[in-house]
Amino acid sequence: MAHETEARTAAVRRLGRGLPLDRVLDVTRPKAWTDLDEDVRQAVRRGALAPSHGWLTGVHGPGWRGFRDRAVGLVREAPTEARLALALCDPDGRIRQAALSYTVGRPEVLPLVAVRAADWAAPVRARALYLLREALPGASAGTLAVTAPVILRLDRRLRGGAAAELLDGLLRDGDPARVNGLLFGCRDAVTRRAALSVVLDRGLYDGLGLALVAAGDHDPLVQERAASAAVAADEPDATVPVLLGARFGRVRAAGVTALRGAGRHAEAEPYLYDRSGRTRACARWVLRQGGGDPVAVYRTACAGPDVPDRAPLGLGECGSRSVDAPLLRELTEHRSGRVRASAVAGLRLLDAAEPRRMRALLDDPEPAVVREARRALWS
Repeated sequence: MAHETEARTAAVRRLGRGLPLDRVLDVTRPKAWTDLDEDVRQAVRRGALAPSHGWLTGVHGPGWRGFRDRAVGLVREAPTEARLALALCDPDGRIRQAALSYTVGRPEVLPLVAVRAADWAAPVRARALYLLREALPGASAGTLAVTAPVILRLDRRLRGGAAAELLDGLLRDGDPARVNGLLFGCRDAVTRRAALSVVLDRGLYDGLGLALVAAGDHDPLVQERAASAAVAADEPDATVPVLLGARFGRVRAAGVTALRGAGRHAEAEPYLYDRSGRTRACARWVLRQGGGDPVAVYRTACAGPDVPDRAPLGLGECGSRSVDAPLLRELTEHRSGRVRASAVAGLRLLDAAEPRRMRALLDDPEPAVVREARRALWS
């Protein structure tokens, strides 16, 4: 916490020295903008942004109030990016409102205009909303990807709903390229979720497009929704290979589930040994739906010469203690460390891990075996 406070204070100081915003904060994080608004305001109130400190000379005090005069037309001088950002965060609402007049054509401060669109001062809020309404339709993809997350974050505030409605209308009624840009080019997960909702409501993507979203996004909710929609599109020839090839277990699980709808139950068998427990469970379900017996498959695999790494684990997930525990105990002496670890995990799931044997395995050369033995002893 102390480190974060120091970093935020340092950001305000660097801004006070005139550094551009993208060198002061991570502009892709919406919290960075709302933190900046709060930090500048607190710094002014504490007197930390005073000419006597040297690093913000001429910005506050008489020179700062002169900025307000220029904003109402007495002097025509465009402020630097740093000074404009400070003015937009000032605790004085008259300064914030005056600063908004200089934001036209300044995309680098549009996220702060979004912050002001949730301002507690009605004149400031109204002016900021007007400027957002004018700027958002023509904003570049990069500017929108930075500003939209701020708008959505502020939607939680009492006065943040109007800007969020403005953004929603732009995405739902505007150019689909805007939605695509946010879904694939925005780092903020909340924004990508909102973009995906628009994609689904507008029917912008086919099954393959949705599968690609699911396979490429790191956010669990985006993966879940996109994968489910891809399966529902009923285009298995296009979607299943993409889903099954994904890095994420929940996406692969959706691909395995889609095999049932396509009548391709047998193709689920290799996924009985997947590294994802969810995917393994889906593979067992699909095999059963097609009349197969996943327990028998696991038993055969565990008794064979080349045991798949996770076959003992899978057997522990669905097998019988009385029937399968002896086989798994034998596999705790297998030549492969991964198979031994999997066998220990399977025994634990069957509640068949013998403490004496588990204690002996604490000296196993394979770290994964030791970890699983400890889990078995402590569970």
